[in-house]
Amino acid sequence: MITIATKLKNGLKGKPCKPFIAPVDVILSEHDVVQPDLLVVCKPEKIGEKAIHGAPDLVMEVLSPSTALKDMREKRALYERAGVREYVVIDPLENYLQRFFLGDDGRYGSADVFGAEDNMLLLSLPELILPLAEVFEQ
Repeated sequence: MITIATKLKNGLKGKPCKPFIAPVDVILSEHDVVQPDLLVVCKPEKIGEKAIHGAPDLVMEVLSPSTALKDMREKRALYERAGVREYVVIDPLENYLQRFFLGDDGRYGSADVFGAEDNMLLLSLPELILPLAEVFEQ
């Protein structure tokens, strides 16, 4: 995750988008507060002193056996409802990730799946490409 955070930080220098790494509260609604593993916010007005207010442009979650079902089911639905443009779920044990992108209809389409040998263009941050071999340290 540090590799991704460093890539995002370096790639976003001088741009309005800012990366954050957990723990950072993200207030999606009056009843929904989450702490994604990594997120990027491109609208500075969403960045408060103690929390992010509103949907980030990009959210990344790292799966673990104890959180996988929640990340894939509950958080995916929550992020979709809140309007998170791009949701990336990383499986560090199996060395792959899934990317969901919000369509014009406000819904996530089918996941794009990437392996450790792939490069992933971030759709919400088109200037950034993540070499996944580095992410998975291969």
